[in-house]
Amino acid sequence: MAKKIKIKKSNSKDWKDKLWIIVAVVSMTVYIVWRIFFTIPDYKIYGWLATVCGILLVVSETISMLEGTEHFTRLGKKTTPDMPVVPHEWYPDVDILITTHNEPTDLLYKTVNGCKHIDYPDKKKVHIYICDDNNRPEMAELARKMGIGYFGLTENKHAKAGNLNNAIGKTKSPWLVTFDADMIPHHDFLMETIPYTFLPRMKKLKDGTWAERSEEEIDEKYKIGFIQTPQSFYNPDLFQYNFYSEQRIPNEQDYFFREINVGRNASNGAIYAGSNTLISRAALEEVGGIAVGTITEDFETGINIQASGYTCYAVDKTVAHGLSPTEIDSLIKQRTRWGRGCISSLRSVHLLTNPGLKFGTKVSYIACWMYWWTFFRRFIFIISPILFVLFGIPVVICSLWELILIWLPSYVLYNQALKLTSGKIRDKRWSNTVDTVIFPYMIIPILLETLFIKQKKFVVTKKTREVNHKSDLSLAIPQIILLAFDLLALLIATVGAIKSRSYGSAVVIYWLALNALHLIMAVFFMMGRKNLRTNDRFLVCLPVEVEYQDKKYYGSTIDVSETGMALVLDNAVYMPSENDEMKVYIKSDRYQAVMNAKCIHVIKKDDGWKYGVQITQLDEENKAEYYQIVYDRHHSLATAMSTSIGMIDDIFINIQSRTEKLANYKRKLPRVVLNTNLYTASEEAFFALDCNYEYLMIKADAALPEKMELLIPGSKFVLECEKSTIRAGLYHIRNWEELLFHEAFNILFSAAEGERKE
Repeated sequence: MAKKIKIKKSNSKDWKDKLWIIVAVVSMTVYIVWRIFFTIPDYKIYGWLATVCGILLVVSETISMLEGTEHFTRLGKKTTPDMPVVPHEWYPDVDILITTHNEPTDLLYKTVNGCKHIDYPDKKKVHIYICDDNNRPEMAELARKMGIGYFGLTENKHAKAGNLNNAIGKTKSPWLVTFDADMIPHHDFLMETIPYTFLPRMKKLKDGTWAERSEEEIDEKYKIGFIQTPQSFYNPDLFQYNFYSEQRIPNEQDYFFREINVGRNASNGAIYAGSNTLISRAALEEVGGIAVGTITEDFETGINIQASGYTCYAVDKTVAHGLSPTEIDSLIKQRTRWGRGCISSLRSVHLLTNPGLKFGTKVSYIACWMYWWTFFRRFIFIISPILFVLFGIPVVICSLWELILIWLPSYVLYNQALKLTSGKIRDKRWSNTVDTVIFPYMIIPILLETLFIKQKKFVVTKKTREVNHKSDLSLAIPQIILLAFDLLALLIATVGAIKSRSYGSAVVIYWLALNALHLIMAVFFMMGRKNLRTNDRFLVCLPVEVEYQDKKYYGSTIDVSETGMALVLDNAVYMPSENDEMKVYIKSDRYQAVMNAKCIHVIKKDDGWKYGVQITQLDEENKAEYYQIVYDRHHSLATAMSTSIGMIDDIFINIQSRTEKLANYKRKLPRVVLNTNLYTASEEAFFALDCNYEYLMIKADAALPEKMELLIPGSKFVLECEKSTIRAGLYHIRNWEELLFHEAFNILFSAAEGERKE
């Protein structure tokens, strides 16, 4: 019987990288052995408190080393399967289940619209359902209007699991896709996932083509359980947004979905994340459906499927985007649920004794358990040098030379190994910053769950946002207190080192300074940042045509959103901003839409003009197309860590960004600089400074008349003074609408431009 299809290494390391990792692990092992047996304070000399604190620190370091070793091993063997090429007639029926609890219909509309535009050889085989565990009439009406199925529930006792199980029991396709209410799929979602289900049936030939296996080559034990794609987000997550780093750091969850989860393929430990997932009905039926009685039903269901002999894969290609939490308390509740649910579920599946799970799979899930203790370890790492400097409690007993010869090499090698295996999405600095932000709110929940004190209520992550909402600084009280103690300890340690010329204090000073930087960043995070937009913008260049009063202008977008777009045109043109509207035509490689719109603001941009346009009317057909133009694409946020800026720069960027005043563009018409003479019928000259179609600014050496007529070839401007000073006057162009489409302004602007060039 043939073995499973081999999967290729997508991030293979050369021998130098592997050597770095081996040396780092050996060095860290030596360091940990030394720490355990030679550096813990003796209670007989230093007291029980010092011994306990020393033990907690060395345990934290040991767990970090074990977690890091597992990390090196997993990501050093990061693997993804090749996607088979199969005949279109093989593509099976698929049920797409969109779960909702209390989200608004406009959020569900975008997700359903994305599902309806998914490519498939036979669209009749794609069955879309809204699964509503509140049985809301407005949600049923949305499903009816969009021509999809609807399953409503009342008195659902099992939260999301009950909602999904209800839908699974009423559908019959061999494969299902689960989406959260906010997760909008790209058009290629099914075409990038369904082919993987044929891995047991297909083989890749030496020439790169695919062929069907013979009966003798098929391994009946090789069954695909689920294909997990990344959960990506089109809006900046709180770390990107609150740190003013949308273009500098990737979404915090990218590291897990694009690196960690893919790395778990080698041990068949890929985690089912509940959304953006293709999952086998046979596998679900074999494990009794989505797991109930847990607050992380997806995580536990995935383990059950793997324990039943199914192979599961995580892939790193993003084919759907959703909405990341936009409020800190929502983020904390989400992570608390994940952490408590992970510990509870690993206990429920009897991880260590479960006969269906292979050793490597168990190790991967033990690493999950260890991760949630990261937050307690972060507290230990922050408090230890403070205890030593401020309270005289030694946590490590060693000499400077021991630190130089044992600690320093292991520290440098370990960080280099992390750099080699973590790709371009995350580094240790940002990992520590993220942990410092969250740890005060995770320690107690994780401890309670470990002590069998469960969180029974399923908390749905909030999927809406508030304009002008700003986070409460009170959430940073734990970090502020620790920062005050840390800075005091840093001052005392630095002064003491200078006075005594003690070089041994350098390590403690470095430790305190590093912790201070992370704590400062955590305070910045909790300070928040005002959210000024209800909709997110995608930076994208698409051709547009603007039509107003039978005139057409052509340009391109800078960005697009649900409610509008920013356009760039080469020349200054008139766009209505108040009581009138224009038509805007926009087209991508797959979609096109037309809408009514008005201009909100305009500014000069390089050699052209940038217009902020607000959509005022969009019918249903064009709405469906336009929303696909907006959302059927990758986000325009950072996808890799910026390597050009360090932690000190991060702090200065935050200080600068928080003290800068936001630009407030109020002009709704382009103000074109003229600096040219205009003449009356009697050839009296007046110097025109600028014009915005409706108004003209005139400069003169003498008093200006209240009314006048200025001539340009073929037309005349009838002016009436609105306000004036001794040397200048702002004139309203009374006949601007008449002149607008008779080339008068074009002639004026072109003549002024010609004079400037001369």
